[in-house]
Amino acid sequence: MPDQPHSPTADTADTDRPAPSAHGASPYRERLWVPLWWWPIGFAIAGLLAAEIHMGAPGLRAWLPYVLLAPVPVWILLWMSRHRLEVTVAPDGAAELRVDRAHLPVSFVARAAAVAPTAKSAALGRQLDPAAYVQHRAWIGPMALLVLDDPDDPTPYWLISTRRPDRVLAALGLPSAG
Repeated sequence: MPDQPHSPTADTADTDRPAPSAHGASPYRERLWVPLWWWPIGFAIAGLLAAEIHMGAPGLRAWLPYVLLAPVPVWILLWMSRHRLEVTVAPDGAAELRVDRAHLPVSFVARAAAVAPTAKSAALGRQLDPAAYVQHRAWIGPMALLVLDDPDDPTPYWLISTRRPDRVLAALGLPSAG
């Protein structure tokens, strides 16, 4: 699924977001990091691959695969952890949810609910609307569901991965229906 929704509430032209202070206070901020146990596995895979390459090269060239492949798992795991979720509040008191480059003013949200990890497969399965904006990370269990009430936007709802959906909804000032 694309990281960018096709909706009028998406900030598609702005690739360099201003600092959070430009949008106001940030009552909630989360970066969706990969689990810590993925790091040793990534280094082990890179080490095994380097050992395979090393087998045929004697001398100084034997260490070259280790040096060249060591940054690869770091880069991949940091790239997978690049997604951010933030709730900002403007000086006028209007809250806004930012998920990567997409943003959603809370005034367009009709209702919201926290999706438990046990209900995640149902929410992402046959019940998923193809027009929904989904920001899913498989390593994060719970999700937040934000049903939209915007006649100009064909997106019926947002379904986003977050470790603390209740805190996200509380920061947005929305009661959880779930």
